[in-house]
Amino acid sequence: MRQWQGDGILFGGDYNPEQWPEQTWSEDIDLMRRAGVNLVSVGIFSWALLEPAPGRFEFGWLDRVLDLLHAGGIRVDLATATASPPPWLARLHPETLPRRADGTILWPGGRQAYCPSSPVFRERSLELVRAVAGRYAEHPAVVMWHVSNELGCHNVHCYCDVSAEAFRGWLRERYGDLDRLNAAWGTTFWSQRYGDWAEINPPRTAPTFANPTQQLDFLRFSSDEQRAQLRAERGVLATLVRQPVTTNFMIGTGVKHLDYRSWADDVDLVSNDHYLTAADPQAHLGLALAADHTRGVAGGDPWLLMEHSTSAVNWQPRNVAKLPGQLRRNSLAHVARGADGVLFFQWRASRAGAEKFHSAMVPHSGPDTKIFREVCQLGADLRALAEVRGSRVDADVAILFDWEAWWGVELDSHPSIDVQYADRLTALHRALWRAGVTADIIHPSADLGGYRLVLAPTLYLVRDADVAALHQYVEGGGTVAVTYFSGIVDENDHIRLGGYPGAFRELLGVRTEEFFPLREGEQVRLDDGSTADVWTEWLHADGAEVLASYTDGPLPGVPALTRHRVGDGAAWYVGTRLDEPATDRLVARLVDETGVRPAASAPSGVEVVRRRDDDRTWLFAINHTDAEVRLPVTGTDLLTGARCAGELTLPAGDVAVVREDRTGDPT
Repeated sequence: MRQWQGDGILFGGDYNPEQWPEQTWSEDIDLMRRAGVNLVSVGIFSWALLEPAPGRFEFGWLDRVLDLLHAGGIRVDLATATASPPPWLARLHPETLPRRADGTILWPGGRQAYCPSSPVFRERSLELVRAVAGRYAEHPAVVMWHVSNELGCHNVHCYCDVSAEAFRGWLRERYGDLDRLNAAWGTTFWSQRYGDWAEINPPRTAPTFANPTQQLDFLRFSSDEQRAQLRAERGVLATLVRQPVTTNFMIGTGVKHLDYRSWADDVDLVSNDHYLTAADPQAHLGLALAADHTRGVAGGDPWLLMEHSTSAVNWQPRNVAKLPGQLRRNSLAHVARGADGVLFFQWRASRAGAEKFHSAMVPHSGPDTKIFREVCQLGADLRALAEVRGSRVDADVAILFDWEAWWGVELDSHPSIDVQYADRLTALHRALWRAGVTADIIHPSADLGGYRLVLAPTLYLVRDADVAALHQYVEGGGTVAVTYFSGIVDENDHIRLGGYPGAFRELLGVRTEEFFPLREGEQVRLDDGSTADVWTEWLHADGAEVLASYTDGPLPGVPALTRHRVGDGAAWYVGTRLDEPATDRLVARLVDETGVRPAASAPSGVEVVRRRDDDRTWLFAINHTDAEVRLPVTGTDLLTGARCAGELTLPAGDVAVVREDRTGDPT
């Protein structure tokens, strides 16, 4: 893997000079220097300008931009510019356009109007990569290469005939022969047995529910096709450039259908885009989840925040602006959770186009604004945090996450539409956040040895090897908590027979004979005082200790929460959807039992995370409340230079990053 270049925390954003007259470019450089910007992404949506006609390249404007940036001391993350094809490609090759499941063609006029399986698109895009990389491989401003942009954001699934043929090829490679495919897809049901590969199509619009394993395989295929574009562009770059290569993932922004865990080895550093959900008054908790998940995909290594917003976005139903100080808190929360770079979309707010109301580092009103002043403050903050770069985040808790389990649990014709994959993941992560406990979000196949506690929310689809590894972890002294509708199917979406929760029956010491999902709005009570909704099940303890049972609803007296001693560890089962207070109490019990400690003792609403290297630790404290708070910590606040002699006073809405004194250091 190629290493990051430069020192300190990276800071900047997408720079689109092609949208502005050249006299603006010098002003941009001056403002970037004033703000402390040290990295910008250039050329992301410039294919139509770089190649205005097939095979005719025009690089003059980009030459001038890169030279200006280099002269101003600004480094460049240069895009391959393949993110959205120019209109001439669709005119000359309409077969490259993607289609929806109902056959609707997606035309140019937005972005990403291409079929990801199209050999014509692949050929033309790689010619562009060769041309751009060949010209700028040794340009002194370029320190990183940016493959495409948000691959699969708008065209992750294509159902055209080109995609159908590619899907058949993917299936041949996966199964080898039709007998194995028919067995995996369960095609004896509804007379679906295939006798020829040509009979197989993507799961296009059908009279009723499509074959679930066909749907699952198409989701796998679609993620792999997007990854194939990344790998193809990376392959060209590998022969021409020496700088590290990345692409921006979209973890935590509602993008469901791309398995980024499988993509991580194809980049030199993991990058992510994250945007707050404006409708959520606690959106900073969603930010924390996304950052922890990105760190998990990166294997615990530092990662790059490639995009977030200075204030409002343009694409949500109500695009709420960020309040004073929120830009700083959001940005430094990403750094707290492992980001070694903070970039925005975009540098200067656009005058035209679909994103003209998207906030930027330089807003429409210019630099004499709240936003630009906060951008400059953030630049100074990040310079003060330079020593944190390269350190890792402390986490004693792991939450298991699998994109395929997400896809599987939300297929159609299931017991309850209210069982959503992200629901328990979010609830458990937020309970840990409120307790001051940091969690890594990792795949079930990851090494669990370093964790005191593992949480497995809604792990509907699970492989035998991952079940065995979790069992071994518990036997060796670990603690796991599994939530309802987990362990139900194998990788082919086939039910694990013998009683639910299928793969986890032995580990959990329970057996469920029937699901009893609840009606919309219906609630049940447990004999420990908890309230729950959405889900109950006819559960039998088969070696497990019953910790709580239902007092009402369809199953009074039936166990709802159990704990099973396995070897030197324990396996908990949560058989219902606990409300927030009950989830907090459950997490508190698990944390206490396993000896997990918060990063610091902090009041409610104060985010605390610790990063460390071989010699030093840094405590990040972010006050999301409107009141001043005090935290027990000894060290030096890098943002102010002030000493903390046992106590940190943190004003409302403020942030501190304290380099903690080592034991025995003078105070």
